[in-house]
Amino acid sequence: MQATAILLAAGLGTRMKSALPKTLHKIAGRSMLRHLIASCEATFDRVVVVLGPDMEQVAKEAAPHTCVIQHERLGTGHAALQAAEHFGSGEVAVLYADNPLIRAETLQRLLERRGAGDAGLALLAFRPADPGRYGRVIMRDAHVERIVEWADATGSERAIDLCNAGVLCADAADMTRWLMAVHADNTKGEYYLTDVVEMARVEQVRVAAVEAPAAELMGVNSRVELAAAEAVVQGWLRHAAMEAGVTMIDPSSVFLRADTAFEPDVTIEPNVVFGDGVTVARGALIRAFSHLDGCTVGTDCIVGPYARLRPGTVLERDVHVGNFVEVKATTLGIGVKANHLTYLGDASVGAGTNIGAGTITCNYDGYDKHRTTIGAGAFIGSDVALVAPVSVGDGAIVGAGSVITEDVEPDSLALARGRQTRKSNWAAEFRAAKDHAARQRTAKPKDRS
Repeated sequence: MQATAILLAAGLGTRMKSALPKTLHKIAGRSMLRHLIASCEATFDRVVVVLGPDMEQVAKEAAPHTCVIQHERLGTGHAALQAAEHFGSGEVAVLYADNPLIRAETLQRLLERRGAGDAGLALLAFRPADPGRYGRVIMRDAHVERIVEWADATGSERAIDLCNAGVLCADAADMTRWLMAVHADNTKGEYYLTDVVEMARVEQVRVAAVEAPAAELMGVNSRVELAAAEAVVQGWLRHAAMEAGVTMIDPSSVFLRADTAFEPDVTIEPNVVFGDGVTVARGALIRAFSHLDGCTVGTDCIVGPYARLRPGTVLERDVHVGNFVEVKATTLGIGVKANHLTYLGDASVGAGTNIGAGTITCNYDGYDKHRTTIGAGAFIGSDVALVAPVSVGDGAIVGAGSVITEDVEPDSLALARGRQTRKSNWAAEFRAAKDHAARQRTAKPKDRS
C-alpha cells in the first residue's frame, strides 16, 4: 500500500504583502513548497498538492506531482477533502505548505507511529519557547485525549506546553470518512482539519502524538517569520557542512543554499555568500567577502578575497582567482592565475596561463555575447582588453596595455598600443611657463599717479 502526502497550498498569504504566492518565497534559495516536497519525496510514495484557483506558478513549482484545485477557500478540512480521490488505500498525511521545515526523519516517525497498531490517528506536536495561542495537546495514558484551542482552554490547560502542529496521519479510508463528516459550525463558517481529532476520539480511536523539534514546525506567514526560518535552515546547513569536513572561520557570516555541495577539507573565511548550484572540491580555500553562484570550484583552488564567480564558471585544479576578479561562463584550466582586478566572461583559459591585473574580455557588443579563447601557458599582461571573438595561442605573450582585436599566434608577442613619444626637458619648460604665468597674474599694478 502506498503512503500519500497531501500538501495544503491554497492559502493567499496576505500577511506576506507580496504578489508572489506565499509558498514560493525562498529559504536558502529553495521555495517553501520545494522544501516540504523534498522531505515528503524521501518518505512518501505519492505527493499531492492542493492549490487555490489561478495558482499556475505554484502548480509549476509542484511539478511533476499531482495538483488539485480548491475552487472555494472553505477551510483546511475542505481543502484536504479535495484530494480524497488521490488518497489511495494506504496511509495519508495532511501537511501545510507554509510549514516547510519538517524533516524527512520526522515524517518517517509519524508514519511509523501511526503504523504501530495502537493508534488510528497520529499527529505532530511540539513545545515552542512561547506556546502563546497555539492549541494545546491534552494527553492521557500516553495518547491524545483532546486538543483544546487557547481561547477555550482553562488556566491549567494553558500552562501545558505541548502544542498542536496541525499535521495529521491516518488510514486513507478513516481520513476520508472523518473529512466528509466535518461541519462548518463555527464563527468563520469553515471546515477545519483539526476537527478530525475530535471525530476520532468520538469513535474511541486512539490518537498518538509524535513530538518534533519546535524549529521544524514553525509556520511561515510573514516576512519576519520567513527570516526566522532562513536562520534555522542556515544553521542546519552550516552544521551539516562542518560535520562533513568543512572548516568555517565564522559560520554565522557564511550563507549557503540548500544545494551547496562541499567535499572535505574546504575552508571558508568570513562573509562568503553562496548562490544556487555551487560545488566546491577538496582543499579549496574560499576567502572573505566572496560571492559564488552557479559555479564549480576544483581541488586546491583559492578564491578571493572579494571575488565573484558567476553562473557557468568552472575552475579546474589549483586555480587562483584573487581580489576584485569576476568570472562568468568561463573555464579556467589547471593552475591558471587571475589575481587582481579582472573580468573574464564567456572565455576559456588554458592550463598554466597568467592573467595580469586589469585584464578584461570584451564579450558583449550590445546585442550578442562572444567568446575569448586563451591557450595554455600564455601570459596576458596588465590592463589588456581582449575584444571577442578572439583567440590567443598557447605560450603567447600579450604586452601590457594592449587592445587585442585579432587572433594571436602561439608563442608570439602581441602589442597593440600607441608608440611612446619622448620630448627632452619638456616637463621642466612646461612647469616654468606655468609658474611665470601665475606670477604675472598676482603681480601688483604700478602706481601711475
